Amino acid sequence: MKQRIPNSIPTIAILALITLLVLAALPLASIASVLPPERAPAIERVHPTAADAQNVEFVSQIGGATYAGAVEGNYAYVGVGPRLVVLDVSNPANPTVVGQTDVLPGVVEDVYVSDGYAYVAGGLSGLRVVDVSNPAAPAEVGFYDTPGHAYGVTVAEGYAYVADSGGGLRVVDVSNPAAPAEVGFYDTPWYAHGVAVAGGYAYVADGLSGLRVVDVSNPAAPAEVGSYDTPGEAWGVAVAGGYAYIADRLSGLRVMDVSTPSNPTEVGACDTPGVVNGVCVSGGYAYVAAEYDGLRVVDVSNPAAPAEVGFYDTPGIAEGVAVTGGYAYVADWSRGLRVVHVFNPTAPVEVGAYDTPGVPRSVHVASGYAYVIGSSLRVVDVSNPTAPVEVGACDTAGGDVYVSGIYAYVAGNALQIVDISNPTALVEVGACDTMGWDVYVSGTYAYVADPWHSRLRVVDVSNPASPTEVGACDMPGSAWDVYVVGGYAYVADDHDGLRMVDISDPTTPVEVSNYDTPGRAYGVYVSGAYAYVADDYGGLRVVDVSAPARPSEVGSYGTPG
Repeated sequence: MKQRIPNSIPTIAILALITLLVLAALPLASIASVLPPERAPAIERVHPTAADAQNVEFVSQIGGATYAGAVEGNYAYVGVGPRLVVLDVSNPANPTVVGQTDVLPGVVEDVYVSDGYAYVAGGLSGLRVVDVSNPAAPAEVGFYDTPGHAYGVTVAEGYAYVADSGGGLRVVDVSNPAAPAEVGFYDTPWYAHGVAVAGGYAYVADGLSGLRVVDVSNPAAPAEVGSYDTPGEAWGVAVAGGYAYIADRLSGLRVMDVSTPSNPTEVGACDTPGVVNGVCVSGGYAYVAAEYDGLRVVDVSNPAAPAEVGFYDTPGIAEGVAVTGGYAYVADWSRGLRVVHVFNPTAPVEVGAYDTPGVPRSVHVASGYAYVIGSSLRVVDVSNPTAPVEVGACDTAGGDVYVSGIYAYVAGNALQIVDISNPTALVEVGACDTMGWDVYVSGTYAYVADPWHSRLRVVDVSNPASPTEVGACDMPGSAWDVYVVGGYAYVADDHDGLRMVDISDPTTPVEVSNYDTPGRAYGVYVSGAYAYVADDYGGLRVVDVSAPARPSEVGSYGTPG
């Protein structure tokens, strides 16, 4: 039985996804170049030239968001960032990796598996065709670069139907998987996000334009024959027994009678909680992926009166779901694939998981290991940069990680301190309630930038088992980033620019000056007499801080983004 997991990119995920793609594209030396000296691995310092900047080479990648996957037989085919990972799920309680593709040119947005091939909606890289006849060695054999952003894909009778965002519905002949070729398209009115095919019709979830029904009996000339304007934003679609089930984002699950495709009619709805991204129908139940509200189970035995009967709150952001053999397989964004037992739909229970390194927010490299913060703290052995391998993890989530000695300091809803003396067996040893997005450790103090309370916070970490906040300095803006050197803390303070704080007495930090950058200061790095500020739309600003009480801008570079 073939099932696929629909998908989406939630708006809140865009910044985290961009961060993932940037980190994935940087080799180790490039990452080191933007880290403080204490954070960087021991590499030779050189003076780069303009020519050097053109000699950046992609080396490898690990982790990434899980938006989608498919299940067929004993295997699950799961997107993990820009790779397709094959899992043996013959024992659902213990999904095991058996193979993965090389890095694909785009993030895996959706997957459909048929006759030994996985058809991947690869975002801006279009449709990718992967031979999975040998699950241990999946390999791309063909592709077709659609004009839009490929979000969804399904295959029927030798054709792949791609929901291509602004490119509408694209119909691609895949009878020769090594040479897919477009034969027709239909330009939907909005942004095509999901697609299902049944009985010669393609049912397209078209965002704010709702459900579009397209006659594809002649794949070379698809033509819309019916539509229904759902109240929300149609994101995913499944078709079963003459009904279309729409994941309608904030408007929950909508049920459409499509027995007459030219006249789809809503017959029922279930206002599931949260933001609905994907839907799968099996055995009289609709299984709904609802972002922060996890897996929702809706009884649709009477399509006119759908009713939620059970749920399981997954640890990440539920993007899509497939159901087969009494198990629901949930694509959970930053937390990989979750396997949920649904033999009793009223009491779904997680029985297994493939927990990926997730979507990185921050990385700190030390002694051959990269310490990565996303949904948790992960340790990746990068001694061979071409083959990074995860070796340890700890259930601590936050915005930043800083490594000093045998401890990793994680800033988030609290400041957590993790013993990393054995990278394969991390142990949290202490924590305090200090909130923050960024952390920098100098001596026996941790300096935490806290944008939620607009302050720089100072924590005594001389006893890692009992960290204690001992001082704070209020900021006028939102303190996003901090760098400490020479008795001063330099704070990137959003709309209020760069702030210089005297920390000669860490218990009484005092702001001594500021420089109001033209944009929004989100990041700061200090080297020698200069502070380099990532200033959002203000680009890169270079500020002379040789006299911290009298900062002055000496240069800038208008980055294109």
